[in-house]
Amino acid sequence: MPALTSVPDHAPGPDAPSPSAGDRSHLRLHPLCARQIMSAPVVSVCPDTALRRAIDLMLDAEISGLPVIDAQGALVGMVTEGDLLRRVELGTEHRMSRWIAYLRSPGRLAEDYVHAHGRRVEAVMSSPVTTVTEDTPLQAIVETLIRARIKRVPVLRGHAVVGIVSRADVVRALGAALDADGTAGHRSDDEIRQDILAAFDQAVCIPKATIAVAVRHGTVELHGWIADERERGAVRAAVDGVPGVVALRDHLTWVEPITGTVLPGPDDARAEDSAATHPATHPATPADSAVRIEGASP
Repeated sequence: MPALTSVPDHAPGPDAPSPSAGDRSHLRLHPLCARQIMSAPVVSVCPDTALRRAIDLMLDAEISGLPVIDAQGALVGMVTEGDLLRRVELGTEHRMSRWIAYLRSPGRLAEDYVHAHGRRVEAVMSSPVTTVTEDTPLQAIVETLIRARIKRVPVLRGHAVVGIVSRADVVRALGAALDADGTAGHRSDDEIRQDILAAFDQAVCIPKATIAVAVRHGTVELHGWIADERERGAVRAAVDGVPGVVALRDHLTWVEPITGTVLPGPDDARAEDSAATHPATHPATPADSAVRIEGASP
């Protein structure tokens, strides 16, 4: 059985959506790869490292997994928190009825016993190991983490482990990307509107043909109708993701396609409720009913 399973370094295929003004990827000409987000240097152990020592390393470094590297420098496995859950010392070893144990092969029963009782890393480590290289795109890494249901992948340069990409590293990269979006300089209303329309174009769940978009001083006005209230959330997410938007006024009417029920947009409904509750007050201005975009500057 091979000790490594490598993730290809190729970029997204021809069916992947091409970047445009409204896509978040247009702000980054070169997509992120493992080299840019990996944690390094790597804390590792040997196959014959005592299990107690491996636990101390994980706790001291505040990490949940360690690559296992043999005397020749080759990656032969990973030992993670998940590998330490089924232990006889904790009374959590895998238990089964006698008739199920009878159906299992002697070799499989021996493997379970070693995993629960072994005191060396090689007894509990997982193998083979899924790996990436420094040039593997972040998209491929994320797909691998999700598909394989793992929390980290070692990064190889040749046969040497030079880093680890964990889910925490991906989240850290997301935070940096959100910070970068928030630092956008002054943008014209037309630039903002074009980016919103481009975002609508790329989202198949948004009925762009029934929505009119206007932008004035960074405030986005939406008019038209939707057939499913969940589409409103998709529209809001697309607008929120465009740099330069400072507020949103949602006048989209929800038309229920089966009954024909028509419900006003949130801003129109608030205006009607306000007028009914305080008929003598002055009418709401655009600034009064606009939903502010958190973190945006006026």
